[in-house]
Amino acid sequence: MTRSILAGVKVLDLSRFIAGPHCAMLLGDMGADVVKIEKAGVGDDSRHLPPFQAGESFYALALNRNKRSITLNFRSPEAQELLRRMAAEADVLVENFRPGTMEAMGCGWDVLHELNPRLVMTRLSGFGQDGPYAMRPGFDGIAQAMSGLMSLTGQPDGPPLLAGTFYVDYMTGMYGATATLGALLARKDTGQGQLVDVSLLDTAVSMLTTAVSSQVNGNQTLTRIGNRDRYSAPANVFETGSGDFVLLLSGTNALFRRLARTMGRPELAEDPRFATVDDRLANVEALEAEVAAWFSTLDTETVLDRLAGAGVPSAKVATPDEVVRNPQLRHRRQILEIEHPKVGRFSTPGLTMHLSETPPTLRRPPPSLGEHTEEVLEEWLHLDSEAVERLRGTGVV
Repeated sequence: MTRSILAGVKVLDLSRFIAGPHCAMLLGDMGADVVKIEKAGVGDDSRHLPPFQAGESFYALALNRNKRSITLNFRSPEAQELLRRMAAEADVLVENFRPGTMEAMGCGWDVLHELNPRLVMTRLSGFGQDGPYAMRPGFDGIAQAMSGLMSLTGQPDGPPLLAGTFYVDYMTGMYGATATLGALLARKDTGQGQLVDVSLLDTAVSMLTTAVSSQVNGNQTLTRIGNRDRYSAPANVFETGSGDFVLLLSGTNALFRRLARTMGRPELAEDPRFATVDDRLANVEALEAEVAAWFSTLDTETVLDRLAGAGVPSAKVATPDEVVRNPQLRHRRQILEIEHPKVGRFSTPGLTMHLSETPPTLRRPPPSLGEHTEEVLEEWLHLDSEAVERLRGTGVV
């Protein structure tokens, strides 16, 4: 039996949609006891987003493993008191309501910190808990647009594009989980919890890297360049003779020499137009024409084999059906199959973090709405079944 790094840590997950549930799930993967508290009768909003399998949303299935679910009527004063009592027993509380919502329920940071000084309260939001935009509604796409990420994505003569997945949400969840771990580590020294505040906009801007430095330090506004690398060449997507697309990254001088030899054109590395990184960037269209011509003469498998044999980084642009069959991902168990009592067997992305001594584990399938209400209230608050039935009868849970 391997031990879990967060075994014994009790987490309340009040979050919805993607960023918050992802944050809490990561804590659950590392062994925390995560209790998902959902709106009575409705549940997490993501439970209602398609696609579905056996009535369960793929979003809920993908974001809630290693959790138990209970329901509360957040408008009920008695339910709010139950939440405060549970927070007094918890190590971490994760929420992503609009700022002020928890305060309106009598469960803001000041109240909960006084009840439980050891509590870490992790708050995820669109724009943070303060500032002129704090009360605006925020989603992944809003953060992509407002941060400038969209303006950098797409072809130069086309419109700005959203990414193909909600990567700002997922990264915000990761920042939230990372900061929560830091707060738990700090608590060992101080005995005190703290407030964690992460936002979608902050996360999105953190991924701009050189765009911020170029703008502030050099007054240079970066624009869309399609799939080209900004700072080296050849580094772009090329079409093979099979009609597939392959991403080639060979922009350093050493990699370009390898590519030229692999193409049977070693003289290209000595061509004054292509001899250095700066030369290749200055003549990128001519260079890409040479590479594209070579790609077009070979089938995809041959291109990839030759490039891999020469140590030149490349990859076929895979479709999702190819990704789920990828032998490397299968080897590292990144396509995780879960048995669910209602859905049966289904697959999700796997346990991404690999730790040799305290590896993440799958201990529970994603819960159905309110599946563990009685179990958790008895375990956390010592309420018997009669008391829980009374709460159900009065609409508190």
